[in-house]
Amino acid sequence: MSRTTWKNDKGKFRDGIGTWENETKRPSPQQRNTFSTDIQPEKAILVAVCQSGQTIERTAEYLAELAFLLETAGGVAVKQVIQRLERADTRTYVGSGKLDEIKEYLQALDADFIVVDDELSPAQLRNLEKELQCRILDRTSLILDIFAKRARTSIAKTQVELAQLQYMLPRLTRLWTHLERQRGGIGMRGPGETQIETDRRLIKEKIALLREQLTAIDKQKTLQRKNRESLVRVALVGYTNVGKSTLMNLLSKSDVFAENKLFATLDTTVRKVVIGNLPFLLTDTVGFIRKLPTQLVESFKSTLDEVVEADLLLHVVDISHPDHEEQIAAVNRTLQEIGANDKPVIMVFNKIDAYTYVEKDEDDLSPMTKANWTLEMLQESWMSKLGKTVFISAAAKNNIDALRDMLYDEVKRIHAVRYPYNNFLY
Repeated sequence: MSRTTWKNDKGKFRDGIGTWENETKRPSPQQRNTFSTDIQPEKAILVAVCQSGQTIERTAEYLAELAFLLETAGGVAVKQVIQRLERADTRTYVGSGKLDEIKEYLQALDADFIVVDDELSPAQLRNLEKELQCRILDRTSLILDIFAKRARTSIAKTQVELAQLQYMLPRLTRLWTHLERQRGGIGMRGPGETQIETDRRLIKEKIALLREQLTAIDKQKTLQRKNRESLVRVALVGYTNVGKSTLMNLLSKSDVFAENKLFATLDTTVRKVVIGNLPFLLTDTVGFIRKLPTQLVESFKSTLDEVVEADLLLHVVDISHPDHEEQIAAVNRTLQEIGANDKPVIMVFNKIDAYTYVEKDEDDLSPMTKANWTLEMLQESWMSKLGKTVFISAAAKNNIDALRDMLYDEVKRIHAVRYPYNNFLY
């Protein structure tokens, strides 16, 4: 039963239960209309281990991204906890002293659950839940939850469900603690293990069914790609929330959903684009992220095949993000995992309108950091040595003509090699 609470100068009242605290009179109709029915976001404490070879500053950046993931999922971070360890504790991820500290934060901040910035083993997950007596999420489960929330088409929902079941399978024991055997003796043998095995079998059968469905989808997608072989294919790749969908809308004059949140787009979108007199296909794909769960890479194979079979990649980078260098490295690692790291690439550094730098005083003798670099200095740095690069703002439509010219030249080159007898097009 729902419960509504409010306060007046006489004390605190509860409606809908039949009990009243410090009641002197029933609340007036005006008082009854003063309460709010807004749903409050769940509060979480973020936890990370700064392991050997990693700085506290870098760990803090990872937690900032985790907080953005949590916000995308509909929660809010009320505290961030970092512990420096040689390696994460194999039993409880953090040390016993830090566990006690987290317990105090849970009570003081009235937090609902804990989010850990790494993938936890089933044993770590079980031990943390036992010690803290609250819900525990790791980075993988949080990303899977966002994917489940963002999935719109039947293909995306099938891919996400498969990834969730693969993640859940080794962690089933914690879901059936109410059926575990408490003690031995005649008449005390519970059905816990039987129930777990039954549930595990059902999940395995469901995984096999989903894989069959995705295999059929993959064949259908392969056939669709073969029907599009007459045109050069260009794929947008990059870290999540770097502006790929905004750029897609700008180049193709379409209306792909774009939002300032992580994983706003899960479904692959293909649009025909014409620059000058040269047509080609432009594909918008799901964004990558650091520590992308392996379950998602496997489930989204049919989606990622659009990248594998593309002729040219537009690697979009958020130049305004302080950690854009590691984002580039994370995307390159994922491209290598799926076998697409040998394709021609145009590096598109986006959001130049949002780039800011901290100007140093002449008397400041401290070493210059990335925050002190102007945009012009960045353009002349290592970025200019990555090959074909262009600096734009898709939102503000800055320098888009330079990108179109570069894209035209690359597509023309690929088209001339593939179709040498059709060069009359240009």
